[in-house]
Amino acid sequence: MKLALIGQSLFGQEVYTNLRKQGHKVVGVFTVPDKDGKADPLAVVAEKDGTPVFKFPRWRVKGKPIPEVVEAYKAVGAELNVMPFCSQFIPMNVIDFPKHGSIIYHPSILPRHRGASAINWTLIEGDKKAGFSIFWADDGLDTGPILLQKECAVEPNDTVDTLYNRFLFPEGIKSMVNMAQPTEVIHNFIRGHDKVPGAWVVTDGKVHFLNIYSSMLSGSVPTGQPVEVEGASQPGLIAKSGLILFGFDGKALQVKNLQFEDGKMIPASKYFSSEETASLDLTDDEKKMAEEIRVIWKGILSNVPVIDDTTDFFKSGAASMDVVRLVEEVKQKCGGVQLQNEDVYMATTFQSFIQMFVRRLRGEDQEEELVIDYVTKDVNNMTVKMPYQCFINGKFEDAEDGKTYNTVNPTDGSVICKVSYASVADVDRAVSAAKEAFDNGPWGKMNPRDRGRLLYRLADLMEEHQEELATIETIDSGAVYTLALKTHVGMSIQTFRYFAGWCDKIQGSTIPINQARPNRNLTFTKKEPLGVCAIVIPWNYPLMMLAWKSAACLAAGNTLVLKPAQVTPLTALKFAELTVKAGIPKGVINIVPGSGGLVGQRMSDHPDIRKLGFTGSTPIGKQIMKSRLLCCYYSNISCITKVSLELGGKSPLIIFSDCDMDKAVRMGMSSVYFNKGENCIAAGRLFVEESIHDEYIRRVVEEIKKMKIGDPLDRSTDHGPQNHKAHLDKLVEYCEIGVKEGATLVYGGRQVDRPGFFMEPTVFTDVEDHMFIAKEESFGPVMVVSKFKDGDVDGVLSRANNTEFGLASGVFTRDINKAMYVSERLEAGTVFVNTYNKTDVAAPFGGFKQSGFGKDLGKSEQNTHCIITLYHFKTSFMTMRIMCMCIQVRKPCMSTCGLKL
Repeated sequence: MKLALIGQSLFGQEVYTNLRKQGHKVVGVFTVPDKDGKADPLAVVAEKDGTPVFKFPRWRVKGKPIPEVVEAYKAVGAELNVMPFCSQFIPMNVIDFPKHGSIIYHPSILPRHRGASAINWTLIEGDKKAGFSIFWADDGLDTGPILLQKECAVEPNDTVDTLYNRFLFPEGIKSMVNMAQPTEVIHNFIRGHDKVPGAWVVTDGKVHFLNIYSSMLSGSVPTGQPVEVEGASQPGLIAKSGLILFGFDGKALQVKNLQFEDGKMIPASKYFSSEETASLDLTDDEKKMAEEIRVIWKGILSNVPVIDDTTDFFKSGAASMDVVRLVEEVKQKCGGVQLQNEDVYMATTFQSFIQMFVRRLRGEDQEEELVIDYVTKDVNNMTVKMPYQCFINGKFEDAEDGKTYNTVNPTDGSVICKVSYASVADVDRAVSAAKEAFDNGPWGKMNPRDRGRLLYRLADLMEEHQEELATIETIDSGAVYTLALKTHVGMSIQTFRYFAGWCDKIQGSTIPINQARPNRNLTFTKKEPLGVCAIVIPWNYPLMMLAWKSAACLAAGNTLVLKPAQVTPLTALKFAELTVKAGIPKGVINIVPGSGGLVGQRMSDHPDIRKLGFTGSTPIGKQIMKSRLLCCYYSNISCITKVSLELGGKSPLIIFSDCDMDKAVRMGMSSVYFNKGENCIAAGRLFVEESIHDEYIRRVVEEIKKMKIGDPLDRSTDHGPQNHKAHLDKLVEYCEIGVKEGATLVYGGRQVDRPGFFMEPTVFTDVEDHMFIAKEESFGPVMVVSKFKDGDVDGVLSRANNTEFGLASGVFTRDINKAMYVSERLEAGTVFVNTYNKTDVAAPFGGFKQSGFGKDLGKSEQNTHCIITLYHFKTSFMTMRIMCMCIQVRKPCMSTCGLKL
């Protein structure tokens, strides 16, 4: 039938859509003119379909029909007028013109409450029933024969909006599920209903509508938390995959989403969830889009004076057609982002909608929205919230086999929490996620400046949470809080900011070459990311080592899988949370806590890893090298797979008699006792010139006695606990060996008599070159001192270099010539002159010999995370890519302070 539709609003739009679905031809839509440049919803959908649309401001003047308007109407040749929500006065010669006349939709049970405000009078008069009538128009317009009536009960708290939304706007079929049936029948019943709101069940006394995406389960039923389902033969289960329902035959089906009576939709897996969702920080561009969306919401919810963060889409009067309009307007005006109707039901407030939209804009799925099950502790005058699960592909989740282990507070030996103990399967999933993110995700293909912007935002978030991070670092590693705040966390923030600035400066070069006449050639290189990088970090600086290893890796466009030390996983997992808030895409960063023998070994063996960075002991570094070589051999991967190792050290510090004694004592103590001696560049052996040796030792012991040993959260504490019990035991054993071999124990050498893992600051003298403590690293607060003869510069240099390690070294002297002579001959990656422990994000850091190879920090590190590709262009514009390996030689880095020139 040919229909003319005369009306307006979302109600008119929905009637129009349903009539077309039923096969009727709408030959013309007559609606109101645009308001403030914005078309009525009925006009919007009709114009989109190509239906002729007429926007007459009026149909008559001074009581008489306007001839041009009436003629335009008659020209469409309608056989029936359909008039839903028509606010204009339509002349009778238009009402009567079609051969079937006109039908009108009216919001009351006629004959009660005639006129335009009928639904209002239904509430004003206190009617117990409201209704809906469709009737033939006559001379009185709303006194003609009735075609159809439906009614609904008026609830005590109903408003005009709720009546419209609950009854007058069709929302689809909704029926309660009869659970006393075979599972397949229940499944068919659910999927046969409308998508929204669909069939419903009662769980724990609450009504929930079931999304149509149900599926029959085959095989084993997943584990989950029981939930009572009214009428069911057995309780349902809330599992990670959704709501599991059982028919009377014992078979199971799975429901993906649940919707509450107020319109809010959630993934069924979150039914019991009291977990918190991380809130994203928006960029300036995203904030502009949020304001555009606010305008869209205002256009739909015209009855709401102000759209604020708490405005609820459905509670403010929106209906199902408004959902469609919202989705389409967002797609049209906000960069083509395609939302689904269910997205609106899952994010009903303006704030949650914006968060969902931004995640979709960034390439994340709403289903992947970060949900965190925190462990919380009230400590250090704050409540710290600590994730404890593996972080894989943008989600925190338990280890695949469900295993956990305890992470311990070294201050008192108490258990902080249980942490997921990752398996080989978890590592494989993490590598797969990182590879997918690199191959197909936005990270490596992102504009480098945009990547830098995300890293800057991550650094800002770390700074915003620095006190919480420092507190977690303190209770998990034993670091003194003030040091954790300044160095562990502070330098981590600096590192990410530094490498964020490098993102758009990682560039190749143009190379002049001899031309192959008559052709001309253009030759240039590009630096491209490697792919998936694996990072294994130690327990002495958990967050800082994470930053040193990962910032350059990310800046170059790589993705990573990171294993924190088993005994200090918590700041790495908190960092993972902040990466999501910063907008780092899923899969770019994956963190798998667990043992080195299991997780670390699998990372060393994995064929999809293109670079592995490790900080730790020399024996483990050698094992990693062996594993990577075997991986290259057996997986047929090219052996250019990169490895960077920062390993053990036994750094010598030479103190000459012409030094500034005050500075030498202060810096010498810092070189040993900084961070409780758990410091890779710690001075493992001090060589003090004979003429000042005794005075130097006396002053060191005096200063040690002033040190406060105790709770690392106490701001006045100088020396906190060692990282873990096994390490403390090794330090005590180390000191016992020193005494047995004949070294003089001047001070300390024992565990402090108090709860926790505290070690006394220790001083050994008379240490001979052959002794165990002269050659082996303690990695603790143990000063090992040997004297050398006055003026024997070459002799002490020979002794200082007589070690298999070459990480750091130092010299104290006022003589610039002596300083230069000694520093040039010390075999170490870093030489400190009249200072110690001075590192900076802009200066490369790394060692020689058995202390490893490769550099962290500085401009040079970005080269280690790139492939250098050479391009030759001839006049024919054919290209050839040659993968090049660059061998770079680093000279020792030197810091100078207090020299006389």
